[in-house]
Amino acid sequence: MHKTTFTIKNAQVVTLNGTISNGIVRVVNGRIAYIGTQAQLTEAEQGWLTDAIDADNGYLLPGFIDVHVHGGFGADFMDATAEAYDTITKFHMEHGTTAMLATSMTQSREALSSVVAAVESYIHNGSSYAQLAGLHLEGPFVNPKYKGAQNDAYMMDPQLEWLQEWHEKHPGIMKQLTLAPERNESLEAIRWCRTHGINVAAGHTGATYDEMTVAANAGLNQAVHTFNAMTGVHHRDPGVAGAVLTDDRITAEIIADGIHVHPACIKLLARAKAPGKLVLITDAMAAAGMPDGQYELGGLAVTMKDGECRLTEGGALAGSTLTMIEAVRFVINQVGLSLEEASRLASINPAQLIGIDEVTGSIEVGKQADLVLTDRDLNVKDVWVKGTAKG
Repeated sequence: MHKTTFTIKNAQVVTLNGTISNGIVRVVNGRIAYIGTQAQLTEAEQGWLTDAIDADNGYLLPGFIDVHVHGGFGADFMDATAEAYDTITKFHMEHGTTAMLATSMTQSREALSSVVAAVESYIHNGSSYAQLAGLHLEGPFVNPKYKGAQNDAYMMDPQLEWLQEWHEKHPGIMKQLTLAPERNESLEAIRWCRTHGINVAAGHTGATYDEMTVAANAGLNQAVHTFNAMTGVHHRDPGVAGAVLTDDRITAEIIADGIHVHPACIKLLARAKAPGKLVLITDAMAAAGMPDGQYELGGLAVTMKDGECRLTEGGALAGSTLTMIEAVRFVINQVGLSLEEASRLASINPAQLIGIDEVTGSIEVGKQADLVLTDRDLNVKDVWVKGTAKG
């Protein structure tokens, strides 16, 4: 029987209201029941400390939530098997991720249908590791001119019939759709998705600033891996990136690995976005956690060298080998964000984006005990998912 009632002491507890030094967090039946300091405990509550977990002055953070991840440790969500999903959720959980969106690639209708069904089955059966919160469909309704590492053989205009079928057969599973707003039928797809509680992100797109504004008016509310596979900023032609930087309706994803985006551009994005409108993602592929060599992403050959993944043909960047804890460390050490700011980008912001913030995403009384304990150098020591120790 897993122990879901316990106390953590001597922690730097990172909350939405700041960091509590010498903090104590009490978890009862998998939920956070108390947050405070040892000095605030009553005589009866002092008994919690008898067998408490000693954080040794390390950081206690809310679990990370990754809304854009393709795989890890040799497995890909396109594999559409429970075994592959166990591999991915276990690998990323070990690096602090407690919830994620399974992210697909541009592929055939049949392949994508299999993934939607597999994600629903996996959620229904319950994960032993990080939780799947739903599915992020990245493509196939994107622009081949900005294909990146997506397979242009399957790219097309949005097919509302596909979305309707998947939603009817697997209600509530689709949480995010990435498309190119300039494609025919995009506005109809955006409106339909938003009516059915699905976020719509611009990505792999050559849209103009004006097209992005029209799409946002229709309900587009997100941008995947900002600055990558989209039109950049020019002072007379702001493009997709200009719209993402300036439109507060759009939540921006960022891959903070020092390969995909220069730290100065991440700093620019962090300064430009309204509070709550920036999220860290990994965009990790199967090669994450694996040695250099040959891999596959969406049916395309990928070569990983020195941890950098590129298409074997053409050399385009192909996902990442990033983990969420590495992204958190990067924005602190290379971009200059505080730990509290970085924690928000990794936890509460993505939780709010996909509508699970009442349950998880921050250390608050009543919330699920999805927690990450690190040392002072932000190395992961322990992870709890729903109050169950996973470290």
